[in-house]
Amino acid sequence: MPSFTAASRDENSHIPRMDVDWLKVVPRGLYCVPGDFYVDPAGAVDRAVVTHGHGDHARPGHGSVLATAGTIAIMRQRLGTAAAASFQATAYGETIDIGGVAVTLVPAGHILGSAQIVLEHRGTRVVVSGDYKRRLDPTCAPFAPQSCDVFITEATFGLPVFRHPDDRGEIGRLLRSLALFPERCHLVGVYALGKCQRVLSLLRQQGYDEPVFLHGALMPLVRLYEELGVAFGPVPAAAGVAREALRGRIVLAPPSAASEPWVRRLPDPVVAMASGWMRVRQRAKQRGVELPLVISDHADWDELTATIAECAPGEVWVTHGAEDALLRHCALSGVAARALSLVGFEDEE
Repeated sequence: MPSFTAASRDENSHIPRMDVDWLKVVPRGLYCVPGDFYVDPAGAVDRAVVTHGHGDHARPGHGSVLATAGTIAIMRQRLGTAAAASFQATAYGETIDIGGVAVTLVPAGHILGSAQIVLEHRGTRVVVSGDYKRRLDPTCAPFAPQSCDVFITEATFGLPVFRHPDDRGEIGRLLRSLALFPERCHLVGVYALGKCQRVLSLLRQQGYDEPVFLHGALMPLVRLYEELGVAFGPVPAAAGVAREALRGRIVLAPPSAASEPWVRRLPDPVVAMASGWMRVRQRAKQRGVELPLVISDHADWDELTATIAECAPGEVWVTHGAEDALLRHCALSGVAARALSLVGFEDEE
């Protein structure tokens, strides 16, 4: 079971802090005392508010879950009957009172259904970002910045070295490689939830209207997105397609597929991977990636710091990722900040 501890690092102890004694870090995560609920708890709890459907945020076994309809659909798809005993769907912008705490979900721009959790109690407004990105993505609602007293932010790419390139340019690199090597299949590693759908959408935006073939493990969530109104064009299964028919084609598959026997049936594949971590050359090399595509579903350094400035909080809490650099940035900006060090969230994206 992942553990959660409040870190002792304090870059700016001289800056006055907010008094938010009603929101605590406890062994199962971020706990709202008056509302008696957790946000993205690490294990099963009676009442959970869930930001989005990735497995490190949406865990099974809860008594009740409050989330967007998109997140609930994803949890049901991935977790089945183990997801929760009951669900309550809420629309973006709708405010629900839970034990005297006003709870509002607003778009986070991360994946379909993803939300920031806005909590208001005793005159203090706290925003829990969950995971978020600032790039436009037609597969999900765009991030909606919120003014607040306390901003609880992720820091997956919270180092100045992480400055993501333009998404369209990365997809352009894929399409140029496809044109340069028409005799080869291009195998693109993508995570099943969010990244797969994003890459499909980016390809269509770039005018690529040919079929994009999918590994079977990607099919269920692609079909769920389609059921929820996101169109991708022709996305047939790769299984059963003749080897020669895949020459000059794009095949999307989970990142692990490149090391599986399944890949041997592809014609001389160019192995690509779409991830913010492809900025790190050693990661690409370790995975045997020939064509690294820096496409991230998280905010980069400039977007993290710009978001903090836009939300203008009195205090920033950093939950997971590269916390130290953001703490230092806040200190230099005169904003109180602390690291919650919520261990148990994955850095994969």
